[in-house]
Amino acid sequence: MAKTAKTRKKTAKNKKRESKQRFATRRILLKIFVLLSITLLIYLLYCALTLPDIEKAVARTRQPSTTITAENGNEVQTFGSVYSEVIHLNELPAYVPDAIISTEDRRFYSHFGFDIIAFTRAMITNILMGRYAQGGSTITQQVAKNLFLTSQKNIKRKTQELLLAFWLEYKFSKDQILTLYLNRVYLGAGTYGIEAASQKYFQKSSRDLNVKEAAIIAGMLKAPSRYNPIASPERAEQRAKVVLQNMVDNKTITEKQMQYALTLPIGEDKSYKVQGARYFADWVYNEVNAYIGERDNDIYVYTTLDQELQENAERILRETVLANKNRNVTEGAVVIMDKQGAVKAMVGGVDYDKSQFNRATQALRQPGSAFKPFVYLTALENGWHREDTIDDVPLSIGKWKPENYDKKYHGAVTLDEALARSLNLATINLSESVSRNEIIKNAKKMGLTTPIDNTPSLALGTFEVKVIDMATAYSAIANGGYATWPHTIKEIYTKDGYQLYQRESDAENRILDKQAVKDLTKMLEKVIRGGTGKRARISGFAAGKTGTTQDYRDAWFVGFTDKYVIAVWVGNDDNSPMKGITGGTVPADIWRKIAQSIRD
Repeated sequence: MAKTAKTRKKTAKNKKRESKQRFATRRILLKIFVLLSITLLIYLLYCALTLPDIEKAVARTRQPSTTITAENGNEVQTFGSVYSEVIHLNELPAYVPDAIISTEDRRFYSHFGFDIIAFTRAMITNILMGRYAQGGSTITQQVAKNLFLTSQKNIKRKTQELLLAFWLEYKFSKDQILTLYLNRVYLGAGTYGIEAASQKYFQKSSRDLNVKEAAIIAGMLKAPSRYNPIASPERAEQRAKVVLQNMVDNKTITEKQMQYALTLPIGEDKSYKVQGARYFADWVYNEVNAYIGERDNDIYVYTTLDQELQENAERILRETVLANKNRNVTEGAVVIMDKQGAVKAMVGGVDYDKSQFNRATQALRQPGSAFKPFVYLTALENGWHREDTIDDVPLSIGKWKPENYDKKYHGAVTLDEALARSLNLATINLSESVSRNEIIKNAKKMGLTTPIDNTPSLALGTFEVKVIDMATAYSAIANGGYATWPHTIKEIYTKDGYQLYQRESDAENRILDKQAVKDLTKMLEKVIRGGTGKRARISGFAAGKTGTTQDYRDAWFVGFTDKYVIAVWVGNDDNSPMKGITGGTVPADIWRKIAQSIRD
């Protein structure tokens, strides 16, 4: 009995001890809970107190847009952030918001700014896939992020996004929130809002979108730069199919309506928009501020670009370079300008998507024999005549022993013959008979902007030039000896029609002797009629010069017709040799095709 009482007493003590331990544990857990709650409340208060100024965020500034147009008024390219007029929800066909809600936020009209179902589903998916594969943000949260926050992914931003979403749901109706979203969301290619995107991609108001176009726009919301029709029409169409299926699943359209939607056309007639010309557009855009300074308003820049010339030049260069890929021809550039220096077309490479480096304005390449006209011009200005003779004989200057392309010597030849046949030795002898300083001076005032080495090899064009500069220099020959400056911008207007700039005609400034230019022009005609440039021959007037550098690293044809100056270069960015490509082959072919297309 005594043992049993003792046992009961011990058991009671254990229970009392356990009770105290449980109580102590509860107190600790309660303290932890209170501490965590206070910490959470403090953090929420911190997030709330550090929210951006809502008034300022709504009025946030943006990069003003710059729309560049060809001389016929057709759009070439738009830079900057493009917004359009505000579109209200009741102005849109019902399937436009349906497409967006079905894809982005199916329970938009039933949640309070946060969709716990979508959030949980996204969390499970991301955990299972081990990466961020699905988002759970509502449209309201996206409005909060787009209007007030940055795109950073951290706890503070997500917390503030949620707080702002609750504030938006309290402050605005669902239709107002959706209207705000549709007018401010980014939709790729610099466009903000559904109206700007609709005008950009489909050349129509968002009020007139068909179901397929609405699905394409809704599909872009996942990744605007990837799924917009400019970046990839194929990806945009595939993504639209997903959106249309979402609409079927959400019972906003039927399966039959989806199949019909897939057959609908996309956009209006796009023939008015200039295809390509992105190298040109980049060059113009970089020049705009020099004309009007910094600005905060949208502008339209009317340029000298000829749409037909541009599209023909791009096509001809691309096709001809690709056709000669087996001869290691991978790149090229073309500049077309009128005799007063207005740039009518510019192609800076065969594929802008692969390389934005503009070989027409940025590349430095040796001109080779395309520089020889500067030598002959200087000689003509110093009393030489076309019929005068110069010796094409072996020569050595120090350790330098130049040769002709055909490895032969032709004795006494006229200046006409020496230039037409592009004889190196005769040309070097001629340059040494006149002042090299004068040759350089002429080249500079005609338009070459790069350093020119005063060495005997000057006559063979062994220094580096830009394609745009060669076109400019030849234009001084084409126009009879007057200075020209390459230019592209004719007028600049604000979106409201206020004129910010208008180009005035340049005062005529003769820089070359009139007779010397006439004689040189006749000599350059002979280059095409029976010299190294025979493959550039066209019906009607044409004058020009071939250029080939050592080991076939550069090949040129620069010349002019009765209306335009055309400079063509082909080669490789890594300066590797081509296989037997001279200025009289591929560049002359490109030049002829472009010049002929102008006449056809």
